[in-house]
Amino acid sequence: MKKAVGVIPARYASTRFPGKPLALILGRPMLQWVYEAAAKAGSLERVIIATDDARIFEQAGLFGAEAVMTSPDHASGTDRVAETAAGLDVPIVVNIQGDEPLLRPEMIDGLVSALQDDSVTMASLMTRAGREDVLDRNTVKVVVDVRGFALYFSRFPIPFGATGDFFKHIGMYGYRRDFLLGLSRMPATGLEKVEKLEQLRVLENGFKIKMVECDGPSLSVDSPEDIIKVENLLKSRK
Repeated sequence: MKKAVGVIPARYASTRFPGKPLALILGRPMLQWVYEAAAKAGSLERVIIATDDARIFEQAGLFGAEAVMTSPDHASGTDRVAETAAGLDVPIVVNIQGDEPLLRPEMIDGLVSALQDDSVTMASLMTRAGREDVLDRNTVKVVVDVRGFALYFSRFPIPFGATGDFFKHIGMYGYRRDFLLGLSRMPATGLEKVEKLEQLRVLENGFKIKMVECDGPSLSVDSPEDIIKVENLLKSRK
C-alpha cells in the first residue's frame, strides 16, 4: 500500500466561531478528538497538525500531537496542508478537517484505499443525507457519475426532484501529493466563488474527484450550538 500522511489544518481565527479548534467537547479540545481518531487510522504513518497560531501549537503538544507552524497568510486549509506537504516525502496526503469531531478512522482509510488506484489523483467522502440536510444551505450536497466521480457540488438540493438518493459531502480530502501542490497554485474559479466551495476549482479545471461513500453520522462544528449536538451524539455512542 502507498504510504500516507494526515494533515489537520487548524486556525484560531474564525468569523463565526473564534477559537473553534480549542472549543471543549466533553472536557477535551475538539482538535484532540479529531487528532486521536485520525491517529487510529491504519493507513496513516503520521498525523500532523498544521496551524498559524501559538495557542493551538502549544495545546497540540499538551496532548502529544505532532504540530508545525505555517504561514498566517493562507486563504484556505488546503493551502496550509499544501505548505506542510511540500516538506514531506510521501505519495498521499489526507486533509483532515479539524471541525469533524465525529471522525472515524475507517473514513480516512477509505480515502487512502481509493488513492491506491493510479488513475485517482483526489478523493473525498460522502454519506446519505437526511431531509434536514437536503434543505440546509450549510450542508453541501454532491452528485456522482456511474463510476463514483463527482459531477457537481452545491449548497442547494441536487439532483432536483430526488426522493431518497441525496448525498451529503463530508469535507475531507485525499490527494496525490504532486496534485495537491499543483492545486494550491491554481487561481480561484467562477463556480467556486459563487458557491463558496473550493472543491469546484478541481472540477472547473477538468480534474476528477473520486467520491467514497461512508456511513453517517457526520457533523461539522460551525457554531457553538453544534458543540451540544456533538456531545449528545458522543454520549449516545457510549
